[in-house]
Amino acid sequence: MTDDTTKNGPDATAADAAADAAAYVENDIAQEEASQPDPLELLKAENGELRDRYLRLAAEMDNLRRRTEREVKDAKSYSVAGFARDMLAVSDNLRRALDAIPPEAKDAADAGLTTLIEGVEMTERAMLSALERHGVRKLEPIGQKFDPNFHQAMFEVPNPEVPNNTVVQVVQAGFSIGERVLRPAMVGVAKGGPKAAEAETNSVFDEKDA
Repeated sequence: MTDDTTKNGPDATAADAAADAAAYVENDIAQEEASQPDPLELLKAENGELRDRYLRLAAEMDNLRRRTEREVKDAKSYSVAGFARDMLAVSDNLRRALDAIPPEAKDAADAGLTTLIEGVEMTERAMLSALERHGVRKLEPIGQKFDPNFHQAMFEVPNPEVPNNTVVQVVQAGFSIGERVLRPAMVGVAKGGPKAAEAETNSVFDEKDA
């Protein structure tokens, strides 16, 4: 058999086919390896996902802690609100009893009546002091701008000498507990004076002139 027959015969064809098949397999393996993600990149992605989940969980736990602390604080501050509101009614009755005594009767009162009046006044002060120790404070709205969150307007008082909507009279005392209003103050407000902004501007000019 000649060299040409060996090169171009069936053996050569089989060798070429085998070589092509081997190259195809190698190429397929290379493509498959190339298509598979890098294990290091997979680890980095998983680590990033775990970190994000941890941060979200930590934020949720922090929010829960703050909310719980706020609820516990509110419970401590406002748990006596209902009881304090009932005690204000008793305090109001003590004040009404004192106001019902005419000034001339107080001046002419004998020792027994004087002692009774002083006892009622001391009881009223003690009750208000006890309420204050539990966060209940009396509102002092005289001279302040009317605030519907803390005041309840009962009537208007014509008074051009003070800014409009200024509280000039208190009919019933108001109280707050913590940052909340326990009972709004029933007040009378001024009508006819300048607006608050104008009054402040005039006050600034007066100070400059002085």
